[in-house]
Amino acid sequence: MDIRATMLKMSVNKSKGEIKIMKLKKVVGLASMVLIASMALFAGCSGGNEGGEAQAGLTGEIKIDGSSTVFPITEAVAEEFLAQNPDVKIPVGVSGTGGGFKKFTAKEIDINDASRPIKDEEKQLAEQNGIEYAEIKVAYDGLSVVVNPENTWVDSLTVDELKKIWAPDSTVKTWKDVRPEWPAEAIKFYAPGTDSGTFDYFTEEINGESGAMRADITPSEDDNVLVQGISGDKNAIGFFGFAYYEENADKLKVVKIDNGSGPIEPKFDTIKSGDYAPLSRPLFLYVNKESLTRPEVKSFLQFYIENAGTLAAEVGYVALPDEDYTAGLELIK
Repeated sequence: MDIRATMLKMSVNKSKGEIKIMKLKKVVGLASMVLIASMALFAGCSGGNEGGEAQAGLTGEIKIDGSSTVFPITEAVAEEFLAQNPDVKIPVGVSGTGGGFKKFTAKEIDINDASRPIKDEEKQLAEQNGIEYAEIKVAYDGLSVVVNPENTWVDSLTVDELKKIWAPDSTVKTWKDVRPEWPAEAIKFYAPGTDSGTFDYFTEEINGESGAMRADITPSEDDNVLVQGISGDKNAIGFFGFAYYEENADKLKVVKIDNGSGPIEPKFDTIKSGDYAPLSRPLFLYVNKESLTRPEVKSFLQFYIENAGTLAAEVGYVALPDEDYTAGLELIK
């Protein structure tokens, strides 16, 4: 079977933020590996779990929405699953973690990709609508602060400087306002939209309050839009998930972050160890337990968890410890 023939073209509906599955460049290489291996399914790839065989003859539709940060992992897993189950439909939206939770708590989707834990008000909505859910960790991310490669003066920023730049009452307008020796050139600020879990996580960790951010940013729920903006402006700065930096490292410059122990660059090792602080974080799936009664959903989730470690690494994230994937499988039994 030609796995590449299963690749789905991306179709964006701007009003609904829906995206059909499109394979990332790195996953194309993985698809070739799978083809050479005669469709062998990554035995033990996510921490020693053997198996990963998707149930044959499945049909139905699995509706997924949420985080653009988690999207590359879900996209990669879904394509491999569809290679064995072409009669299953898996539309994946990227309306942001918050946007996904709005749909999830309204019973509009089966799974929400989330780059932060569920909030109390979202829990209450789920309870009011009779939704029981499972929270499943799938990978680690290192939220990455990036500038334009032509920016020769910014190599690192302290956490205090990040707050100085991004706080809702920030008076920073130029680079000179951050450090006196830097040029007096106006900064262009790019950030995820307010429905993004990345936005919530960054503002809580850096500004001390979720959602607290300066008003003069260029926001987008689509991290690729942020990449384009920052790569096209010498004085731009922004932040998003590590995978999007990795995928665009040739046109972005990552900034080291100093949390008091010296400047640390986001890398697989520093994210996994937690040394890249305070911007290392887990990524999640939230699953409606009622959806688990459908064989296509349960089979997909089992396949997801058993292969998440390998596929997360392929698209620029960090695998969890083995026991976390084992715990995820227990949650969907």
